[in-house]
Amino acid sequence: MRFKRLAAAVMAATMCGSLLVGCGGSDNKSADNNENITATIKVWGPAEDQAEENGKWLQTMCEQFNSEHPEWNLTFEYGVCSETDAGKTVTQDPANSGDVYFFANDQLQTLIDANAIAKLGGETADYVKSTNSSAIVDSVSVEGSVYGVPFTTNTWFMFYDKSKFSESDIKSLDTMLSKNKVAFNITEGWYMSSFYLANGCTYFGKDGKDNSAGVDIKGDKGTQATKALVALVNNPNFVNDLQGVGIAGLRDGSVGAYFSGSWDYKSVKEILGDNFGAVSLPTVKINGTDKQLKAFAGSKAIAVNPNCKYQQVAVALAKYLGGKDAQAKHYELRNVIPCNTELLATDVIKKDALVSAQNDTFNKTSVIQPTVTGMNAYWTPAQNFAKAIVNGEVTADNAEAKTLDFYNQINTSIVK
Repeated sequence: MRFKRLAAAVMAATMCGSLLVGCGGSDNKSADNNENITATIKVWGPAEDQAEENGKWLQTMCEQFNSEHPEWNLTFEYGVCSETDAGKTVTQDPANSGDVYFFANDQLQTLIDANAIAKLGGETADYVKSTNSSAIVDSVSVEGSVYGVPFTTNTWFMFYDKSKFSESDIKSLDTMLSKNKVAFNITEGWYMSSFYLANGCTYFGKDGKDNSAGVDIKGDKGTQATKALVALVNNPNFVNDLQGVGIAGLRDGSVGAYFSGSWDYKSVKEILGDNFGAVSLPTVKINGTDKQLKAFAGSKAIAVNPNCKYQQVAVALAKYLGGKDAQAKHYELRNVIPCNTELLATDVIKKDALVSAQNDTFNKTSVIQPTVTGMNAYWTPAQNFAKAIVNGEVTADNAEAKTLDFYNQINTSIVK
């Protein structure tokens, strides 16, 4: 869920939340007329996609789209808004937000509730369904309706130094910890949840879409996962990855493995060089048995604002920005891993260790992160509970009582 922010000055750029004139143009023609449209379209996306050093991917793609539609006379206004921020920013003032914007799928229900995202139908919905895996389609769908055009999977995996761990070692976190230091960000709920998911705990039901089910971490399953986290923290080779400690450890050689995502690829590849390794998640012992760690996973996608006057233009642009050619360019310029099934089948992408690590995690060692609003009640208690583990306040002896307290903190605040 993380992308570093960059300062970017772009044509008519505005920060998220700035008031802009609504989608529209100088002509007085009906929005239903598909020809001779003159319009200004507001496009909100991450700063990285608009930066000179990354080839100005967003501006390049929008201008290519413009050239492919001579029937429209379009001008683009670019705003800086990360996928992570869309859910809290667009919902503040949907009518004056981007006509087309990028979002992380875990914010989908929040955007729907605010009437800030349009339902996609027709050939656009068909395109999403025919060019993505069913799991990706499901990540941008609610009750069978598609709400975004996905352009990448979103999850985390493991980077490691091949000079310190063998291919056999990396299958087990316990084996790795017996040989070298491993950095893991236990104090973020996004990572810490992997232990509970590994032991069969559920978040909002089996499919993650039942808000009334809450986060079920009580009982033996939750207690055992908590004890495994306590054991992890007490291991002398554990490094809590806070404020860049993990990647700094890779750089100075004090850390042999680090859990993160594609956003850190360039830095890790530069540090490790020929010893660069990236794989899906290992197993961990929970209650004496090897259990598969499972990451939360989702997608990042292009949305259409239902308040945009020229819906047909906005929908066509969203489809284009999430399409095969745009994904290929995104990968080329920023190593943004495509989710288009045709691109994933190409030799160049299949041989990329980064792509394999992320997609193997998504396909084999992950759970789709719930998009229900109840997830908002999880993050702060999870962070506080993890800090209590790190600080030694949660121990193997009091794990059962502390886990039940954690369970209650999350679920009592969920609106059901």
